[in-house]
Amino acid sequence: MVPLLDIFRAIADPTRLRIFALLRAMDLSVGELAQVLGQSQPRVSRHVRILADAGLIVRRKEGSWVFLSLAEGAAMAPLAALLDSDAERAGDGAAAQDAERLAAVKADRAAAAERYFAAHADDWDAIRSLHVAESAVEAAMVALIGQRPIGRLVDVGTGTGRMLELFAGRASRALGVDRSPEMLRLARAKLSERAIAGAELRQGDMYALPLDDGSADTVILHQVLHYAHQPGVAIAEAARLLAAGGRVLIVDFASHDREELRARDAHVRLGFDDAQVGGWFTAAGLAPVRTETLEGGELTVKLWLGERPGRLEEKAA
Repeated sequence: MVPLLDIFRAIADPTRLRIFALLRAMDLSVGELAQVLGQSQPRVSRHVRILADAGLIVRRKEGSWVFLSLAEGAAMAPLAALLDSDAERAGDGAAAQDAERLAAVKADRAAAAERYFAAHADDWDAIRSLHVAESAVEAAMVALIGQRPIGRLVDVGTGTGRMLELFAGRASRALGVDRSPEMLRLARAKLSERAIAGAELRQGDMYALPLDDGSADTVILHQVLHYAHQPGVAIAEAARLLAAGGRVLIVDFASHDREELRARDAHVRLGFDDAQVGGWFTAAGLAPVRTETLEGGELTVKLWLGERPGRLEEKAA
């Protein structure tokens, strides 16, 4: 355990306090932190090393990027509360300036993603050809969901609407949510062409889904999380929708080092490992149920199924 004195020494610096506050908002790379703080990367890296040595933040390498996030531990909640209690402190306005710059970083990311999805909407399914055949992925999804009723289905990041096409017939209600108008346009056309009845589409953000708490029994995130800058937040938002006994199914890539996918295909995260997803499940109040691994392509596909504890309501049948 890191001595308490080392923790106080680590945060006894204005820049490191700013870093701690920024990482409470979202995971950031060293380069992004430097952009928000207006400092050089080497200088920011030194501050990051001090915070990491004190056990306050963790570093995770993905290709040539290093993502930073707050660590877990008994000291984190009191430190966060202390920051909150001092939020109105007088000073040079650094906190407000950081918030503005962080918002600009988020806006730039969103704009870049929108441009990518708009440009590739028509060939979206072909883009997903890096891994084992989609038919094998879909068969694994069907097997993992099993014969249990799907109930009210929400497909987050629905893209072309393929998940609705696959599962809407077994659902009491099926809703696809996507941020991209171009994707929704394509999904509407495909679902209409293939006579998929009862499926709804709605524009919305994975971090703020336009649905009430407990309004879903099954939530799917199919090849969505590697575009997320805050995967844990997206999982927590999906979990918020679940009624007692409801389940979330995540399909995405295992950790890999295909760095070119960042620039070529707008991937933000280079896959995930079981510990990461398991940690996000736990934080979101979900119990891990089962994990599947599908190899055979350039990238390995993983399926993670989690469940909100409680008795499944009859309306899910």
